[in-house]
Amino acid sequence: MPVSPSSSARAARAAVAARLRELMLDARIDGKELSARCRWHPSKTSRILSGKSTPSESDIRQWCGACDSDDQAEDLIAASRAVELMYVEWRKQHRHGMRRVQEDSLAQHTGTAVCRAYVSNVVPGFLQTEAYATALMRGITDFQGTPDDVADAVAARLKRGRLLYEGNHRFVVLAEEAVLRYRIGDARTMAEQLRHLLSVMPLPSVALGIIPFSAPRRMWPLEAFYLFDDGEASIETLTAEISVVQPRELADYHRAFAELTRTAVYGTHARSLITTAIDALG
Repeated sequence: MPVSPSSSARAARAAVAARLRELMLDARIDGKELSARCRWHPSKTSRILSGKSTPSESDIRQWCGACDSDDQAEDLIAASRAVELMYVEWRKQHRHGMRRVQEDSLAQHTGTAVCRAYVSNVVPGFLQTEAYATALMRGITDFQGTPDDVADAVAARLKRGRLLYEGNHRFVVLAEEAVLRYRIGDARTMAEQLRHLLSVMPLPSVALGIIPFSAPRRMWPLEAFYLFDDGEASIETLTAEISVVQPRELADYHRAFAELTRTAVYGTHARSLITTAIDALG
């Protein structure tokens, strides 16, 4: 059973807090004395030590100064920044619009030889059509209340689709049958998207499996996740994107992907499910 996708971030945050505690103990002061030296309330020290609050860069510098360990500040700041990159809220990522995030995603996919994607709600970005991506990203922008740069963001997202034909990339996709049935945009948009899936299935760079509604399951439906080679997993929740790099968690996600692979159907059977979904649109 995969652990919570946010546990890597919690563990990393706890590691930073543990290092701050060690500095305090090495200085032979307690939380009350450190708070006095930093000129903030003791409850702030408690929240940082418990991992409930993330210290700012200024907080870390004050903490190190109070412990006569100024030489440790930059290293701790770097570690804290890494924690913040593990769990990033979509609203924060999209605060200036969605285009920048799409460009960053293109760079990540470009540097990946094998991308394994499991999707339970929408078609993965690198397989989306323009109309489907527009409808989806319009809904996301409206829900989040972030700046509207949908046209530019869609153009940036579609560039990922070129990787199906360029370079030595491979995309292994597992999609729940529900992805074929959830109507993003109007019927015409959805039918076009499903026909696009049929058109890319023969590509040597693409392996597409569909997990039927009726399939006996050992692995239950999960949140969408992407595995970039063997070094990172990205999990998408409603509110945040979570990066997993901890080996134990990565192993869990690779194991889950393998279990889901055994549940999926491929080739003619998968094409039949897609065609049936198109016919159901009327």
